[in-house]
Amino acid sequence: MAKKRSSGILMHISSLPGEYGIGDFGKEAYKFVDFLAKANQRNWQVLPLGITSFGDSPYQSFSAFAGNPYFIDLDEFIERGYLTKDEINSFDLGRDPSRVDYGLLYKNKMELLRIAYGRAKDSMKEELNDFYRDNRDWLREFGLFMAIKEYQDNRSWMLWDEEYRKINSIEVQDFEKQNEDSIYFWVFTQYFFTEQWIRLKNYANENGINIIGDLPIYVAEDSSDVWANPELFNLDENLVPITISGCPPDAFSIKGQLWGNPIYNWDAMGKDEYSWWIKRFEYSFKLFDVLRIDHFRGFESYWEVKYGAEDAVDGQWTKGPGIKLFNKLKEELGDLNIIAEDLGFLTEDVKKLLEESGFPGMKVLQFAFDSREESDYLPHNYDKNCVVYTGTHDNSTVVGWCSSADKEDVNYAIEYLKLDVHEGVNWGFIRGAWSSTAYLAISTMQDLLGLDDSARMNIPSTVGGNWTWRMKKEDITEEITKKLRDLTRIYRR
Repeated sequence: MAKKRSSGILMHISSLPGEYGIGDFGKEAYKFVDFLAKANQRNWQVLPLGITSFGDSPYQSFSAFAGNPYFIDLDEFIERGYLTKDEINSFDLGRDPSRVDYGLLYKNKMELLRIAYGRAKDSMKEELNDFYRDNRDWLREFGLFMAIKEYQDNRSWMLWDEEYRKINSIEVQDFEKQNEDSIYFWVFTQYFFTEQWIRLKNYANENGINIIGDLPIYVAEDSSDVWANPELFNLDENLVPITISGCPPDAFSIKGQLWGNPIYNWDAMGKDEYSWWIKRFEYSFKLFDVLRIDHFRGFESYWEVKYGAEDAVDGQWTKGPGIKLFNKLKEELGDLNIIAEDLGFLTEDVKKLLEESGFPGMKVLQFAFDSREESDYLPHNYDKNCVVYTGTHDNSTVVGWCSSADKEDVNYAIEYLKLDVHEGVNWGFIRGAWSSTAYLAISTMQDLLGLDDSARMNIPSTVGGNWTWRMKKEDITEEITKKLRDLTRIYRR
């Protein structure tokens, strides 16, 4: 994507409307693309598409490569004769169209996928074999990991019976030979996830819309990546993490944030010429046109805490690979269209890495209005090589922020953006982003709709109740579409 002036909407697949308990790659996704095109938007940003684990966060996935089976469109299985409408309706996938119930999906949508697989596996054998062969370098370890996990009562791999904790053990090799059907169920899910997603992405591209993906810097402890590649992580001789990821105490969290992901063994990765990262980025750019890298500062220095710590207070900053990694990626893959998530306190070294990489950083308008001091997030301080957001998945909505932030800060935002209750404070923020010099401006769907914090996507450092918001079918109106199209025209996006 050339860095031409443009705009777009941030909304995760899970937040699309639809009748099967969660947004998916079905007809509502195509309608959303039609809306973006009609409103003259050129970008659709999504959160990570990985298969979610405990806590339902898309930033904690069983694999850095595998996609979330919850997003598979069941209507295709009806068309192919693998499921009937009555069968799907007999499973409870969630009765509240405005919220995702991940517990029901885990139980019932996965059961529907297993029924479909049982009916499809013989006729699809050749297609599944071809797909497995083409993606074997990550799909083998993922399918094997998930099949053993099921055999081990879905426990974390760190609690598996000892003989299954090493991918090359005789017992794992025997399991692989004797459980091909269990493994190929996961191949089946990845086949349909990939086929349906690429079809949707192509439709968006044909309508002039780029898909912006999201790459979490870390992988989950309970993932096929760590299980299959323990030498690439900072683990002890018993394959237990020595240190884990987090964020030090700050104004938002007095005890910091304890993310819990294993830390990479950057020395080992460097000696291997970052081949795992090259594979990961190469695969990601098959799925997305642009890639936002979460927690970009962690490549310069990262906060690590001893495994077992109760909070992130007692940690230390440790140097990451820096520009060496990105130089290697460029050498192997060419110029990559990357957005660096550089939010928070930035040292001079982090700023230097961002400058050396050439990647645009992020500006969040909600962070701009500190009435006590000047902010880099104020639009008059932007250069063109940045991406401005009204807010992100971790923020309050604009309406929520205006009702809960410090009164002086809100008053400053009202003065600066000339917010008008008749126009809607959300539209004032969108206008502030669209009118800025940033080459790309993004609004969350919640802000476009003017929703309060009941529609918030995530509250950092909390587990449960997050990632559940869904848009209603009737939310997108002609009035909203026209208003967004007009703003986009006025500010030449």
